Amino acid sequence: MKAPIIDISEPLGSSTAVWPGDTPFSQEWVMRMDQGMTCNVSTIHMSLHCGTHTDSPFHFFPEGKTIDQIPLETYIGPCQVIKAQSKGTPPLIDPASLKNLGTLGAERLLIQTNPKHSAETFKENFCALGPEAAKILVELKIRLVGIDTPSMDSFSSKTLEAHKILLDGGVAILENLDLSKAQEGQYELIALPLKIMGGDSSPVRAILRKLPLSP
Repeated sequence: MKAPIIDISEPLGSSTAVWPGDTPFSQEWVMRMDQGMTCNVSTIHMSLHCGTHTDSPFHFFPEGKTIDQIPLETYIGPCQVIKAQSKGTPPLIDPASLKNLGTLGAERLLIQTNPKHSAETFKENFCALGPEAAKILVELKIRLVGIDTPSMDSFSSKTLEAHKILLDGGVAILENLDLSKAQEGQYELIALPLKIMGGDSSPVRAILRKLPLSP
């Protein structure tokens, strides 16, 4: 049997929460069959950081790579899902939660901070990765890190150091994952961004498949 798919993406809709001040999701119908048209056609308008998404280096570095320049191999391959504890105010991932990662051999890491997940609520006191944990991941040569909250930095951060440390260290970022149905363990991750030319970010449809995969 092939491994079942676990969808770890937030749904995109008018109720999807966004960072305060960011552009929410909206959908406009250009053609409707119930109005006599030959097909249904719609237009969407939203921030590239709405829902489950990946940030490109260009998001923080004017000369950084844009999302269309990131190798797709970054977003496909073995990953490790872990549950991590937070500490402090604002809450940040406890770096001690990452101390055993070197023995797991994970190139990609997805961090669950809460067993429940809501795509419709934005809470300013979410748990972020934080600079100290980001430094550890760079030292471990992690290729990608994902988290089930809106940002690698806390809501109150003015410098956004965790983002900068990760991206400058070659670590790709996934945010707003829904890991509520994923247990700790090893998986195959597929989370491809759209080929948005010059994009600072892109929504992704992120899925997991349990390893080892059947042929």
